[in-house]
Amino acid sequence: MGLFDKKICSLCGKEIGILGNRKLADGNMCKDCASKLSPYFVGRSRTSVKDIQAQLAYREQNKANLAKFSPTTYIDGTTKVYVDENAKTFIVTRLSNWSKSNPDIINTFQVQSVTYDVDEDKDEIYQTVDGKSVSYDPPQYEYEYEFNVTIKVSSPWFDTIKFEMEQPGSKVESRDSQAYYDLDYKCRLLQHLLMPQVYGVPGLETPSYVSTSSGDLTPEEIAAFQAAELAAAQEESWTCSCGHTNTANFCAFCGKPKPVTNRWFCPQCGKENTGNFCVYCGTKKPDFI
Repeated sequence: MGLFDKKICSLCGKEIGILGNRKLADGNMCKDCASKLSPYFVGRSRTSVKDIQAQLAYREQNKANLAKFSPTTYIDGTTKVYVDENAKTFIVTRLSNWSKSNPDIINTFQVQSVTYDVDEDKDEIYQTVDGKSVSYDPPQYEYEYEFNVTIKVSSPWFDTIKFEMEQPGSKVESRDSQAYYDLDYKCRLLQHLLMPQVYGVPGLETPSYVSTSSGDLTPEEIAAFQAAELAAAQEESWTCSCGHTNTANFCAFCGKPKPVTNRWFCPQCGKENTGNFCVYCGTKKPDFI
């Protein structure tokens, strides 16, 4: 067969136009079928037609499940994370009207790790002397910081979700700035929402031996972290659904989290609130929460 011979999509049976073929391990796929795959899926050319058919079936079911997806909170930004704390599911999307893009609904039990790295971009500032660019003495620099999030998940179709945690139109130019603090808080909040059994509530002091920005925690570190979190979060007693009385954020007998009905996180500044308006920036509580 020649390079420009007509090819047929192995999935939908339609003829594939010139330069429109997406090669599979044992067949061909048109760009329309390819657009229906998960955005986190990689390795298409090494995947069989049978496996692609299975993924497309999963994606259709995912689209149907989105009609029932009811987020209780979300983290705003260029990339948004919506979380249903009751169903323990979440989606990651760049669209406010997220149903149109069919984002993958992921169960929090599939999450293996949530890490973030802060990349520093450092550029020297020069002065002009006699028409030439000359370094200051000592040299001066301008900085910009980028927060990159990586979520590792257990899924037949993908294992990694990466995105930048950023606020549109806002540059982070100092580690001491409010913008830096807000993005760092949002990253830690995301860790807590997706893996509450590992990462503590943002705002509580984190033990120095626990890294929340890179690497996976060992079982010993997790145990120590949970013990420190329980000791630091002593509040009024509450009764777990298993029947036992507790004073901290997790049941000491079955591990279930303390039920929270009025908590929500401000989409503007990321702070935790219980009333109808954010006490930090005045933003109104979103209607869907």
